[in-house]
Amino acid sequence: MATTGSIPIPGHTDTKVPQANLSPNSGHALERDPGMPSSTWRMRSDAWEYLRFAVKRLAYGSDNIETLAADGEIQRSLRSLETVEMYWAGFGQRYVAAIGDLLAAGDYRTALDRIGRVVNRLRGDTVPEEPRDEFIEEQERAELATDADPRPRFEVLIVDETTPAERDATRAEGLRLRAPADDFIYEFVFVPSADDAVAAILTNPNILACVVRPGFSERTRQRLSRDLRETIELARAEVAPGQAPSRSSLASVQRVLGLADTLAAIRPELDLYLMAGAHIEDLAGALTRRFRRVFRREDQLELHLSLLRRVSHLYDTPFFSAIQHHARRPVGVFHALPVARGGSVVSSKWIRDLADFYGLNLLLAETSATSGGLDSLLAPVRTLKKAQELAARAYGAKHTFFVTNGTSTANKIVHQALVAPNDVVMVDRNCHKSHHHAVMLTGARPAYLEAYPLNDFAFYGAVPIDQIKQLLLDYRAAGRLEEVRMVTLTNCTFDGIVYDPERVMAECLAIKPDLVFLWDEAWFAFAAFHPVTRRRTAMAAAKRLEERLGSAAHAAAYREQQARLFDAEGTPAADEVWLAERLIPSPEARIRVYASQSTHKTLTALRQGSMIHVYDQDWVRDAEEPFTEAYMTHTSTSPNYQILTSLDIGRRQVELEGFELVQRQLDLATSLAQAIARHPLLRRTFRVLTAHDLIPAEHRETGRPMPLRDGLATMWQTWTTDEFVIDPSRITIEISRTGVDGDTFKHEHLMDRYGIQVNKTSRNTVLFMTNIGTSRSAIAYLIEVLVKLAERFEEAQAQRDPAIPLPAEIPMPPLPNFSAFAPGYATDSVRPDGDLRAAFFRGQQRGAVEHVRHDELRERVAAGEAPVSAGFVTPYPPGFPVLVPGQVITAEVLDFMAVLDTREIHGYDALRGYRILRGTAE
Repeated sequence: MATTGSIPIPGHTDTKVPQANLSPNSGHALERDPGMPSSTWRMRSDAWEYLRFAVKRLAYGSDNIETLAADGEIQRSLRSLETVEMYWAGFGQRYVAAIGDLLAAGDYRTALDRIGRVVNRLRGDTVPEEPRDEFIEEQERAELATDADPRPRFEVLIVDETTPAERDATRAEGLRLRAPADDFIYEFVFVPSADDAVAAILTNPNILACVVRPGFSERTRQRLSRDLRETIELARAEVAPGQAPSRSSLASVQRVLGLADTLAAIRPELDLYLMAGAHIEDLAGALTRRFRRVFRREDQLELHLSLLRRVSHLYDTPFFSAIQHHARRPVGVFHALPVARGGSVVSSKWIRDLADFYGLNLLLAETSATSGGLDSLLAPVRTLKKAQELAARAYGAKHTFFVTNGTSTANKIVHQALVAPNDVVMVDRNCHKSHHHAVMLTGARPAYLEAYPLNDFAFYGAVPIDQIKQLLLDYRAAGRLEEVRMVTLTNCTFDGIVYDPERVMAECLAIKPDLVFLWDEAWFAFAAFHPVTRRRTAMAAAKRLEERLGSAAHAAAYREQQARLFDAEGTPAADEVWLAERLIPSPEARIRVYASQSTHKTLTALRQGSMIHVYDQDWVRDAEEPFTEAYMTHTSTSPNYQILTSLDIGRRQVELEGFELVQRQLDLATSLAQAIARHPLLRRTFRVLTAHDLIPAEHRETGRPMPLRDGLATMWQTWTTDEFVIDPSRITIEISRTGVDGDTFKHEHLMDRYGIQVNKTSRNTVLFMTNIGTSRSAIAYLIEVLVKLAERFEEAQAQRDPAIPLPAEIPMPPLPNFSAFAPGYATDSVRPDGDLRAAFFRGQQRGAVEHVRHDELRERVAAGEAPVSAGFVTPYPPGFPVLVPGQVITAEVLDFMAVLDTREIHGYDALRGYRILRGTAE
């Protein structure tokens, strides 16, 4: 069976095997969809659960040995587990092999007992403290007996060719070193080769540390799936040292460096250690950057202490701990905030239910104090400062700042810090409204970039790189390139379209080497914690770009390209040449990258909890002081401590288990897409939109409609090469055949009838977003609801009057581009930027504004008038303005507004109409 899924299945081969049709209720086998995606975490869990089900029937007489022989799924599960258990601590390959021997001998009761112990552990239940297993060695018995230990546990990968006796000795030593005072416990995973090391960290998210010994081999001897083999090759090729291994000491060092770089690139949160013998002092100097420490083999105690200490650093939540300490500390409250310590609540006759509902801890933690172990968000020096430094480490930033009023405020802070009046900001036309407001506040002049339209679905895509380059070249030709200060884009978009930030920044810097970039990653905070999605985050792209610019190979490529782009006199080649080339920035270009993230949208944080991440080479010289002023301008002097606490503890979560949570999220989303595409009724009613629907062909190289469905290797390749990709955690469903529009589907059917909450719809689509809290049960419930709705819609369609068109049959006007700034607000008659601020403030003057209803305004436009918008008009969601102050209102804009089914439109009064400016600006 060719296996697909989010993380490749180690033990599955690509050989097609007939499938059994088992059902718990029918006496046959449990049915498995041969095309169902199954990442390793789910395959491992399902395989053990299935074995328990099947062997239980054998043990208690429901089935017989002939059933066992005929059920190929049991043998396939055992074969897969015998491979995958190598990459997990605890039971191991010997345990799986012993279960197979018990089944072969007909001892089904004992086999069931052994299988049940694993299932209990996977479910988080305890197992007997005194396992009576003849084939379990003493140290394995001791490990199993610790399953009831409540302390958090993690796993440590050891990469080395070892014998069973050596592995047993290392496990025994690790158990001996455990102490009751330790805050955490860990178990070892042993792999013999570099390939197996990569496979282990891709499949086992519990691994938080890796010990490399130079005795490892290069290639695996395990039966791995084709997808996993290809993924391993892709991962190792990206950071290969470029030198074939040999017997020389230098080559040995290169082997170790290559493996360390590969592991760090895939899972940067991993703690890497080197354990060597000879010449350890020389190795320490050469390998310090890759490894936290270098040990000799006899230094087991130091390694043990280092492992625990490092995880304690990941576990540390300084501000959360300070809040807990404050809540437990008896204090006297003589400052503002009557609610602090519950003072105005617990003694009240009328509002005690506030404490009953939220709990007393919420009130005990409330304070306006910034001393006693707490800190000031505006001038952090203790716990908040450390919490932000830990967040910067987690997200790969040089600096990180907490924001307690959402990413709308984060965007305004960055704009104000980096942009001055009359600077040109190249901004995505359909970015969030906060960017447009920020441009207005700073007095910058927006030059709007047009995303490609998806007219069939009534929403926009993303801005092609050629359009960004062309606009920069236009400003250069006009002699105004120095005015262009910043480029801001949304990565990823509400609908899940993801840029290649490294390419965008590199090609833009090749034209203007001092550009600043602001990436709005409101919906993309989770991406930093998966090896594939991370590569398209702003911070990871900035780091790679910085490393690239410093290489000799890059300098040589830059000089070679410059000879093609400029003639001997220094005159640039035609724009067509610049657009055709993948531009290479100067080695002297500056990396100045900012990312705003709505942490609360995709990770654990209370609502409005956001972060600003900074990767700016000119931070101290050019940005720190203005950023501090902007932060002071927009940040409350009474920030919500609960939001800050949630940001701190949410960071702990993603560093310790983010990979597991994000991987599960992506896998479940793919499962949802597969279920809809394969269910006979669902596929008649709904259609899952893929990259073929959402990304034009010219922006795709690999051509796969849903890369993750084909396996991690395909996703890895796609996310490496394609200009745009689709975030697989978002599933957009086209609903034209339901007979209702998106807004009706959302409110009347999903939310009111079944309690299914979604954020965004368009005229004929619904967006389902998974997150790190999504469960398999939630996916199953959604599929159940969609089936019920599909049945209802089919019945309604059978009885409908064919003379009444369906919503999808009513033609949608094309999505409008930004028309233009009115002459009084346009900078010149050539470039698209204009004075948004002047138009906005004129629109605040009562005498300068009139209200015109839609039909009347349509008549004026048809008569040749060019009315000018006095304010922002923003349908929500998705939250980008259709009109901005100073923009000419065109027939295309009005046609689009006339068919919007969004119930909430900011800046538009349904009774009075549009606000337009009287006359023209002087």
